[in-house]
Amino acid sequence: MAVDWGTITVGRISLRETFPVAETGGPEPTLSVEGQEASPDLSRAELYQLHENILALEQGKVLPVTFTDKPERDGYYTVTANSANVTEYAGDLVLCDWKLGLKRVGAENETDLQSRLSGAVRANDFSLAGEKTHAPALSHYGYFTGATSPSSMTRTGQDGSLTVYRNVPVGVSPRWGATAAGALTGRVRVNSNGYELEGCSHSMAWDDWTLSNGLVNISPNASAGVLNVSAYSSGGFHAKQWAVTVASAGPVWDSASILRNDLEMCRVRLTASRSPGRVVLDLTLRRGSRLLEGYLQSGSSSTLGLALVPTETNVNTAASGYLTATANDADGNRFVCGSARTFTGSTTGAMTKTSTATLDFFLGAVVGGGSAGSGDAALDLRNQYIGFMAEQTYGVKR
Repeated sequence: MAVDWGTITVGRISLRETFPVAETGGPEPTLSVEGQEASPDLSRAELYQLHENILALEQGKVLPVTFTDKPERDGYYTVTANSANVTEYAGDLVLCDWKLGLKRVGAENETDLQSRLSGAVRANDFSLAGEKTHAPALSHYGYFTGATSPSSMTRTGQDGSLTVYRNVPVGVSPRWGATAAGALTGRVRVNSNGYELEGCSHSMAWDDWTLSNGLVNISPNASAGVLNVSAYSSGGFHAKQWAVTVASAGPVWDSASILRNDLEMCRVRLTASRSPGRVVLDLTLRRGSRLLEGYLQSGSSSTLGLALVPTETNVNTAASGYLTATANDADGNRFVCGSARTFTGSTTGAMTKTSTATLDFFLGAVVGGGSAGSGDAALDLRNQYIGFMAEQTYGVKR
């Protein structure tokens, strides 16, 4: 008789749920699970990607864990041990025997997720105070910031309607609740070779990755130095191409790697050779954000730039730290870009900075164009870029 296996989900990873679960009680309760994946049933590529995801789990990071057949164990855990052994019978069967050690933070009904927002306002040349925004999981509840409550807005993306909190009080770490399954909603994702990746230790080709939060989707373009940056509106993603240049030339990327891969934020690094030295481009995406954040570094001083391809018309408002289109595009949106530091703007969707080794920037879309709602206008997006804070998520008992 065939067994209808359930599923254990650990963060982004889905594993076949087998019968035994070993637990210990006390002040730091633990849970140990193990199982086996096989090809077939999975394809060989799926099995090896699962193997890599298990090994890439970051120990000590709070993760939501759910069980199909043992939902009493649903909750928040940190990984204390992770191993996976592959046995391949050439041309026939491939097995992956895995084990996970988990320390229980708490059941979903007794655990708050605390978003520790830290750091100063982004240093800028425009005397801007910025706007402190924060987006928890799409399926959250009970958002709490103490005696002072922020305002909020809703952004609709591929995953649904997500709440973004605006003007979060300074010095406060918001607390909020979510079911273990709900904590995954609205997350930021890094995908490569058709699979969502967990953790940072992965083999990844420079031209085979995507970064997405359901509102913005980024992928590499075949043209040197060009990024495809898509904004979600009217039920779909709408792409624009942005050319990154160093000394007027697009870098030819040699590699891509993952620097951070959390539900609330992901960061991908691209590296290219330069004679002499190298060029490094860090791309960051946050949960609930309409902006791609970039940091371009060259080993020696040069002219660094970003340019929309093909060009679009804008008023040169570089003195205010941003540029945006003067008219809506065919999708009803307008591009927006800018930097926290002084740059040279154009009227064709391009920005440059001369005699420098670094350029910070943001790219995105004003969804709704000239009729964008409060919080989504070009100036709002610029202020949110300036005000973004570092975020780490912890599990705390209520």
